[in-house]
Amino acid sequence: MENTAKNPIKGGEFIIRKTSPNEIFTPEEWSEEQRMIAQMCDDFIHQEVTPNIERIDAMEPGLMEKLLEKSGELGLLGLSVPEELGGMGLDFKTSLLAAERLGKGFSFSVAYGAHTGIGTLPLLYYGNEAQKQKYIPKLVSGEWKASYCLTEPGSGSDANSGKTKATLSADGTHYLLNGQKMWITNGGFANFMTVFAKIDDDENLSAFLVEADSEGISLNPEEKKMGIKGSSTRQVFYNNVKVPVENLLSERGNGFKIALNILNIGRIKLAGGVLGGAKETISESIHYATQREQFGRAISKYGAIRYKLAEQAIRTFVLESATYRAAQNIDDAIDALIASGMDKGKATLKGIEQFAAECAALKVAGSECLDYVVDEAVQIYGGMGYSAESPVERAYRDSRINRIFEGTNEINRMLTVDMILRRAMKGELDLMGPAMKIAGELMSIPDMSSLPEGIFGNEYKALEGFKKTILMVAGSAVQKLMMTLAKEQEILMNIADIAIWTYQAESVLLRVEKIIAAQGEAAAAVHIAMAKTYVYDSADRIEKAAKDAINSFAEGDEARMMLMGLKRFTKTEYFNPKAARQLIAETLIAANKYPF
Repeated sequence: MENTAKNPIKGGEFIIRKTSPNEIFTPEEWSEEQRMIAQMCDDFIHQEVTPNIERIDAMEPGLMEKLLEKSGELGLLGLSVPEELGGMGLDFKTSLLAAERLGKGFSFSVAYGAHTGIGTLPLLYYGNEAQKQKYIPKLVSGEWKASYCLTEPGSGSDANSGKTKATLSADGTHYLLNGQKMWITNGGFANFMTVFAKIDDDENLSAFLVEADSEGISLNPEEKKMGIKGSSTRQVFYNNVKVPVENLLSERGNGFKIALNILNIGRIKLAGGVLGGAKETISESIHYATQREQFGRAISKYGAIRYKLAEQAIRTFVLESATYRAAQNIDDAIDALIASGMDKGKATLKGIEQFAAECAALKVAGSECLDYVVDEAVQIYGGMGYSAESPVERAYRDSRINRIFEGTNEINRMLTVDMILRRAMKGELDLMGPAMKIAGELMSIPDMSSLPEGIFGNEYKALEGFKKTILMVAGSAVQKLMMTLAKEQEILMNIADIAIWTYQAESVLLRVEKIIAAQGEAAAAVHIAMAKTYVYDSADRIEKAAKDAINSFAEGDEARMMLMGLKRFTKTEYFNPKAARQLIAETLIAANKYPF
């Protein structure tokens, strides 16, 4: 099915719609301008961040602020900001590419991400013209630094339960802000805060633009953290802070919606950022494995180490395929909304919101990919990996926060399923029709027709089975559990995992098909090996997650029928994973870096 302006794929639709390679964007297709931006980000990290990493982690006063200012001079703080506000007005996937390349900057990448993402975007997308003109140019230049104040001691994942209050003054000119925020990134030096608080006894939060030098704001000392030690993290207290009424962002009670929509962006941006960290860590792993000798040979010659290198690369390549596929879908959705007459800011939010499920899924996939990569890097380094002198020790500690940032992975797994089901309930996605069809298929004689043709015939057959598994398990769970499904977190997480692995499996197959079309099968041999290995491994993971879910809500003949269907849907053909991983590892070792 071709993707035209009239028929772009919708969020969550990957489960029921076949996608062709020419519908997706792959990182092999970056333009010259995009490659130059990527190079500028690489140069910035190598020249400004890496040589100063110890000073950054020691929180040398003024250093992080100077780095943000320097990145502002290069235009990196305003990539997605319109030109009329001092930015570069680039598309979504280009800002994601910058997040990736700066993602290897450890604590700097956290400060950068907080400033350009949650710090700037609420104002950019929800602010009125006067608010944007007043603050955005200062944020784009780096003259002012931004923070985002949502989390409180008693409200983390349940953000709307915050206790910070705003009360309108008797003369109606300002709000008085009282409360406490915690885990505020850039809190120690931010000039500008987006603060979430409830006006009087409102049910929902409102958002306020607050200047950090306002009277009544005080800070706790810097938090001492496991990782990202160079990132300023403070508690912020508001004691009768006067906020002019014109600094209410958007409308009263709209804060919770703002927070959710900005988090959607943050989630996919996190997937981009961890890609940069993963690629850099794989390169460090390869360098060490080729230099370190044991029993008279480089450890890179041993199968156990080659397995680790190959698996690091497979997971990272697959994540990258899925991340930029979703980014292009978002750009297409934004363009279609602008073409229909919608304002660019609103279109951007709406476009991203349409793919909120994919953003949540990629946040989970990305943070867990990086955790795997850094963990195996420490293992490849052995004892040296545990030493603070090695480059992978910091990577290991810094990675861990990503499974908590931007909503915990548990919350994001449940959101992935919830958001797809909501789209189905609203009639935006027809899941029930295909789910009923699968239920009927369980009763029929298995289709023994020949495999789809082509190099990925087996893999596309498996992919079709993965999608049927989602429909079978989710469809049956919805019918059986109805309104109580929302409380069945274990089952929801099983379904989410199946969807996440399926989305990534399809993404990597489509990307490699594009590479084969452009470069030929021989040149794409290692890419083919990565795609085939991922699908082969996913089949077993999906079978286990689906079996756990089915056994959790079904029994008797119903369970037996679904488990028999599951065996068919996750069946794989003969494949030699050792040979594939050896080829991948040899390619990495020959390049002496992550080369894809």
